[in-house]
Amino acid sequence: MQRELARQFLYDMMLARQFEQAAADQYQQGNIAGFLHLYPGEEAVAVGSLRAADAGDYVVSTYREHVHAMVKGITPRAVMAELFGKATGCSGGYGGSMHLFDREKRFLGGYAIVGETFPVAIGVGYWLRMTGQNDVVYCFFGDGAANQGTFHESLNMAALWKLPVLFICENNHYQIGTEIHRHTAVPEIWRHTTPYGIPGKRVDGMDVAAVYDATRDALAFVRAGNGPMLLECDTYRYRGHSMADSGAYRSALEVQELMARDPVRTFRERALAEGWIRETEIADIEKQVQETVADAVQFAEQSPDPDDVRKDVYAEPFRLYGGSR
Repeated sequence: MQRELARQFLYDMMLARQFEQAAADQYQQGNIAGFLHLYPGEEAVAVGSLRAADAGDYVVSTYREHVHAMVKGITPRAVMAELFGKATGCSGGYGGSMHLFDREKRFLGGYAIVGETFPVAIGVGYWLRMTGQNDVVYCFFGDGAANQGTFHESLNMAALWKLPVLFICENNHYQIGTEIHRHTAVPEIWRHTTPYGIPGKRVDGMDVAAVYDATRDALAFVRAGNGPMLLECDTYRYRGHSMADSGAYRSALEVQELMARDPVRTFRERALAEGWIRETEIADIEKQVQETVADAVQFAEQSPDPDDVRKDVYAEPFRLYGGSR
């Protein structure tokens, strides 16, 4: 592995972990309202997959999307300000935690409805196919979304029209709070694509290098005009479904065992052992991450509220064929 790539992986994952901890702290202080779904434990999926993307690729994400947004290029300032509901947020303060959006970065939103990412990604993929562009759409979803009708409808359409969509399942095994073998008859999500002739693959979602390699191969397959592909990233979230969830449905022993596979710590240890990075570089990264997150929080605190929360909610009156509405 190239040293620069290893350093990027570590920086991204450490920033993700620190940013989400800061978001949790700000939520508890009352500076962030509404639902807040955090990402600790799943960092290798977002970082490994999106660092394999080209700048022109599109991303459609779920409500647990802060890290996806930052890896795609949205600044920590813009993300934190959005969580605070400030005008300087990437969605102008209107979207909050679950609805980050940046057209210029081709980050086409986080979506709060389970399974909503599929038709949106299919629509973008259809447009790319119609216009002959060589970009790919990332469609993130969780294990619980695999039981939605939109999943199977979208797989069928993507396969039929050979759309350039890379489906990425972040399988943390619990959707909201029910373990996967209790809500899915075939718990291996990658097998769900078989009836549609779409290749699927399972990858260790706690290993950032494994996710990166698998994503590069999948992107090459899709870009070659072969149609869609699905990656199931086997991962785990260390926190509850949201800040309102204590996670009591999981045993302390289970969480402890999965924390032993912490993707941030294990990659750090591997990078040191392989000589990809030095201790002094890690200290520099830690300092940079702390400063970046502190700056993001300060920026959000000092940012103004939206001028008018009613703006863009209703369209202006218009006339159609001489009539009015």
